[in-house]
Amino acid sequence: MRIIHILNHVQEIGNGIVNVAVDLACLQAKSGYEVAVVSAGGEYEALLDICGVKHYQLDQSRKPINTIKAAMRYRAIAAEFQPDIVHAHMMTGIILARIFKGHKYALVSTVHNEFQRASLLMGLADRVIAVSKAVRDSMIRRGILENKLRVVCNGTLGSPRTRQIQDYQPLPLQHPAIATVAGMYQRKGIAELIAAFEQIASDFPQAHLYLVGNGPDKQLFEAQAEATSVKERIHFEGFQPEPQRYLISCDIFVLASHRDPCPLVLSEARETGTAIVGTQVDGIPEALDNGQAGLLVPPKDSNALAVVLVQLLSNAEMLHEWKQRANKNLQRLNVARVHQETLAVYRELITE
Repeated sequence: MRIIHILNHVQEIGNGIVNVAVDLACLQAKSGYEVAVVSAGGEYEALLDICGVKHYQLDQSRKPINTIKAAMRYRAIAAEFQPDIVHAHMMTGIILARIFKGHKYALVSTVHNEFQRASLLMGLADRVIAVSKAVRDSMIRRGILENKLRVVCNGTLGSPRTRQIQDYQPLPLQHPAIATVAGMYQRKGIAELIAAFEQIASDFPQAHLYLVGNGPDKQLFEAQAEATSVKERIHFEGFQPEPQRYLISCDIFVLASHRDPCPLVLSEARETGTAIVGTQVDGIPEALDNGQAGLLVPPKDSNALAVVLVQLLSNAEMLHEWKQRANKNLQRLNVARVHQETLAVYRELITE
């Protein structure tokens, strides 16, 4: 089987879509398949090369003259590589792959961010992989045929991008430490997390909040934190290539997203055995075993989040119990399972 993955770039910037595609490409190549990645490039090119994945440079930036060049370049790549499967992970890629599909290859897409209006374009594929049951149900409601959809839930444990969890060095955080690892976007609920921390900070004068990640709304959150009376205890850490160091060092991990199809960071947090608080939205409950592996609160509700943080910080036994719960039932979060279930989707198409 010859497989192409097409996406915008392979930069190491904490982009979950890129991370999923790189994991799949590397594991598929290691399993003996001929695999190529088509993108504008980035730091993961080195890893792809080590794993035996061929990389084709393709600039898919959306400018009229560049779109024509990208179409011609993609057509040439497909003619050279002659894939059996093209797996598109982003919007521009699915359009290019569909235009030049003909009957030469089967087309698969993965819906990573179904909350984006343009995600309906992913329905142009012969099979559409949803990264959680919540995403599948949403895509059906939006008009994607149910018989096109297959669920392959995200999982990152054992990723070729990372080391064994015991090989990461912990950080000297100030405790109790509350942390999140997320893009600095409004939809990630950073504002509610800061507000919840401000509510509880006077009751727990030793507590600190660590915000790991970059994004376009970071300045808004920095201004919000600056306006609090506990600004010196709120730390903006920026993008970190090894977020595991924060996960193994913190006492409580929070993901307060408004929308989140199936966040990769939750499997990474669970592996470290930190207590987890997540919002009851999209694929977050599935990633936390429907509340068995982490506490769930309503989205956009800083008061509810503050209540749970108080409970965990004031009850050592409860905190310990949720740390243990997070670390159970990790087998299904392994990247090898994602790899095998994705191959099953490919084989189904090729058989047809």
